[in-house]
Amino acid sequence: MRTVDIDEARQDLARLVDSAAGGEGFIIAKDGKPLVKIVPLDAPPARKVKRIGYLKGQIQVPDDFDTMFQDEIEKEFYGGE
Repeated sequence: MRTVDIDEARQDLARLVDSAAGGEGFIIAKDGKPLVKIVPLDAPPARKVKRIGYLKGQIQVPDDFDTMFQDEIEKEFYGGE
């Protein structure tokens, strides 16, 4: 997303708004510090994307995962003791 100085935004506001309405948002800055972000109204809100592997080392999958509780599940479905 590009950043424009507030003076440039004043001069080219119509062009910048048309650009934002077309999907190209921008940031207005003053003295190099961002002040506001301009995005189209129908733009979906930004989603926080979880990075792949963020739980690595915190979860363990047992070797018998595919057959865990098989006997109990079969009893629930088919009845039995």
